[in-house]
Amino acid sequence: MTEDNAMKKIQTQGVHHITIIGADRQTSIDFWEGLLGMPFIFDQPNLDNPREGHIYFDPGDGRLITVFTNEDRKPDPTRTSTEQGAVHHLALNVSQATFRQVEKRLDARGIKHSGPKDRGFMDSIYFEDPLGLLIELASYRFEPPEGCRHADVMIEAHRIRVARGDYNIQEEHLADAIELLVARSQQSLSADRSARNPY
Repeated sequence: MTEDNAMKKIQTQGVHHITIIGADRQTSIDFWEGLLGMPFIFDQPNLDNPREGHIYFDPGDGRLITVFTNEDRKPDPTRTSTEQGAVHHLALNVSQATFRQVEKRLDARGIKHSGPKDRGFMDSIYFEDPLGLLIELASYRFEPPEGCRHADVMIEAHRIRVARGDYNIQEEHLADAIELLVARSQQSLSADRSARNPY
């Protein structure tokens, strides 16, 4: 087999968009923009099915959440499939300031939710959209060092957790991972950068 015919990866560079089968148009607008604050930015027919609309929302990072709508479909709150191959839930990022308001703002609308969940490296709260899709609002408990991504901290924290034999990730693993990444990526004139007590 020549090198040109060798098996190679198809390298992805992020999620481009996620498309959801929606009900009527207004339900989607009220949920994605009216509850979750995503600007409604694009609107056209579904190019594969002209009987449907295709509306687009910006979830906050310039990527896209899109919804196929049809005025003949009505919202059905029955939980979407959790069978093999189905989407279990969609997780969206929120700041810690927003996360602390989520419970109150869901309660004000009478939306049932899980209450805050401690995930070690993030805080989460779960609720279902009007079509039964489980939504998670997640908030990282850390900021990555300059020039690093959340994934960089996560992989280092994982390695630290495993080396220590700990069951799941905790904030100490994250803090140690951040320290390690800073030592690797940022130079210092000090020959010895070890921890010290200045008092």
